[in-house]
Amino acid sequence: MVRKTIDISCDMGEGFGPWQLGSTNDEQLMTLISSANIATGFHAGDPNLMDLSIRRALGNNVALGAHPGFRDLQGFGRRRVEASAEEMVNDIVYQIGAIREFARLHGASLQHVKPHGALYMALAADEAASTVFVNTMRRIAPDTFIYCMGASATYRIAAEQGHPVVREFYADREYDTTGKIVFTRKPDDYNPKKAADRVLRACLEGKVRPIDGEDIDVGFESICVHSDTPGSVELLVAIRETLTANGIEIAPPSAATARAADQAPPR
Repeated sequence: MVRKTIDISCDMGEGFGPWQLGSTNDEQLMTLISSANIATGFHAGDPNLMDLSIRRALGNNVALGAHPGFRDLQGFGRRRVEASAEEMVNDIVYQIGAIREFARLHGASLQHVKPHGALYMALAADEAASTVFVNTMRRIAPDTFIYCMGASATYRIAAEQGHPVVREFYADREYDTTGKIVFTRKPDDYNPKKAADRVLRACLEGKVRPIDGEDIDVGFESICVHSDTPGSVELLVAIRETLTANGIEIAPPSAATARAADQAPPR
């Protein structure tokens, strides 16, 4: 199915105190996206940066999302922390609470929750943890979208439970033949034209070329670029220009979009 509208999100506010890390380009990046995944203090972010990120998002008509991670500032949340399903989800609830209060301070609400890094991948592979996560979201934030991979336990369980869910396509990550993302860090991964062409093909044809085989189908409602990816601004500029030149509008996902994702056949 050719997409006429697509969301673009970016992980934002990923500094801490005087350490800027991935937040150096946030002000410029915020002008190029439709949804922001704002770090909530465990892998990155602090109260002042959360507040600033929300004000920047609202100033650019960008939808707000919580970006909770493992409690791992030193490893930027990209190291697996051994924890029970309940511990993982309680940490997510804690972080949602923090960012949700800052949103309320500015008269806004959260559009979505997108786990970060190793926590995202841990939930994707763990049926029990994803079940606890989705059931908890249905209690504390029943209308708040969950952002996740299509090829994940998180997506499958959210779809089964009828919770609004948005599948992501990663512009700056490779895929394997199962539809899962893989972290390669090859310099060519960050070529703006290559990334834009790959995204456009995914939007027009619903296909992506994995690192270990032939083309696979990929379903998604949102495109993600990481703020700490080398050349993230240039990547997003190229992606936006390519999509709009091909008649594809950039906008946050709607409730109808999320419901359609719920009803899509799980991978």
